[in-house]
Amino acid sequence: MKHLLSALLLLTSIVSAAPPEDFTVRAAAGKGSFTLKEARGKFVALHFLLKTECPLCLKHTRDYFAKSATLPNVTQIFLKPDSDREIEAWASKLPAEDLAKNPIYRDPYAKLAKAFDIPDGYNFHGQTVHFPATILIGPDGKEVFRYVGKSNADRLSFEALAAKVAELTK
Repeated sequence: MKHLLSALLLLTSIVSAAPPEDFTVRAAAGKGSFTLKEARGKFVALHFLLKTECPLCLKHTRDYFAKSATLPNVTQIFLKPDSDREIEAWASKLPAEDLAKNPIYRDPYAKLAKAFDIPDGYNFHGQTVHFPATILIGPDGKEVFRYVGKSNADRLSFEALAAKVAELTK
């Protein structure tokens, strides 16, 4: 009976875990940070990218950078769970002007991905990491949409995000 009660309490604490109402992440390359509460009044798209060198992450990020001006009511936040050195090497492959407008942020040890309950267990380059995902936070600071990919190539396109934002702002 004691073990059953302990299991139920553990399950309840897991089920009732809520994503953070506020958080701050620091820029991966250079200085600066992003704090969720400072973005209230706008949508915030959290893009959980994969760990290590990832050509599809670069393609995904470049596509969003190229189109982000067409969605001015959405702040795009790209999160990498790597070490500072790994992120700086990865970010050096992106145009500096894009990084100035759309920095890449650190999610060390995928703590924020875990807080948002992004599933872990994807095998990628010999590592087990969380799946690629996009979480859309509404202007009130609450999650309004999520997309979790089933593989590295399964990402929410910019056009699908734009359509979701249009649907939510009707």
